[in-house]
Amino acid sequence: MAANNNSNNEIESTDQVGIRVEVATNTDDITDAFGSVGNSSSSSGGASTSAIHKQNSYGSGAIGQLASNGYSSSSYHKYVAKMVTDRHAAEYNMRHKNRGMAIIFNHEHFEVPTLKSRAGTNVDCENLSRVLKQLDFDVSVYKDCRYPEILSTIKYVSSQNHEHNDCILVAILSHGEMGYIYAKDTQYKLDNIWSHFTANHCPTLAGKPKLFFIQACQGDRLDTGVTMQRGRTETDGDSSMSYKIPIHADFLIAYSTIPGFYSWRNTTRGSWFMQSLCAELAANGKRLDILTLLTFVCQRVAVDFESCTPDTPDMHQQKQIPCITTMLTRILLFSDKEKAPAGRN
Repeated sequence: MAANNNSNNEIESTDQVGIRVEVATNTDDITDAFGSVGNSSSSSGGASTSAIHKQNSYGSGAIGQLASNGYSSSSYHKYVAKMVTDRHAAEYNMRHKNRGMAIIFNHEHFEVPTLKSRAGTNVDCENLSRVLKQLDFDVSVYKDCRYPEILSTIKYVSSQNHEHNDCILVAILSHGEMGYIYAKDTQYKLDNIWSHFTANHCPTLAGKPKLFFIQACQGDRLDTGVTMQRGRTETDGDSSMSYKIPIHADFLIAYSTIPGFYSWRNTTRGSWFMQSLCAELAANGKRLDILTLLTFVCQRVAVDFESCTPDTPDMHQQKQIPCITTMLTRILLFSDKEKAPAGRN
């Protein structure tokens, strides 16, 4: 990586695909917590709610919410869905007529008194919408929705026929805290959204990737990072037979940060996570599989970003790492739609 000083005394670094990233010089860095940065009242509020959340022994992440949903193994239901991929296929079938729907919930302003407006989120939304369209998604953006509107939209989308679609993608850009995301008017759990797309509720997406990207804080803890210094030395079976899959298979949930920690957003350039995700999707979206791509997203966020808030020393020079929860069962690659064989659905 090369670094140089420009006329504004900003340090620039250019990575492998030529995307400019900030390194502790832009003072517009803030977090996606539900209160103000450095505000003691918001910190105390976060602590009290966190204490309540910790009563759940399963935790507050995607896995914890799944475990606490109360699914009972004593009740038996037989669900049937159309097979879209051979049983032992290494890759998901991405040769349907359409790539699929991409739903973006972009939250800038809130009715909750403790929530500040999220400057920079529109940059995230525009960039994400652009790169997803380049990957052939049918993108719909919803701005500053209340929770009933979000739920109504999700129920509608999940009720549609996705037979000719490769996958579904949902992105949420908002404030958050441990286990919760904020709509314009209230907080809610992420499983209230993705549970509508499980194989039993949305059979036309059974066996297909269901992708969720969450830009929001997951707590009020800070990651000070560690300085790295150079050392002194350097089964057998017929794939055409029918088969069963778990109803929660084929989900991927990518959080901008790990549970319990702040997620940083630049008020002019957008959030660290979305900047990195959009850069990777634009450069490698049709070349790398999604987990490899997200590994490089994690690398970008971890290595190329550091908060620059010198007026708030406790928040200055902080780090962040995204958190990927995957239940994918195959390699996911956004192959070029123009090269899809004619007549394949």
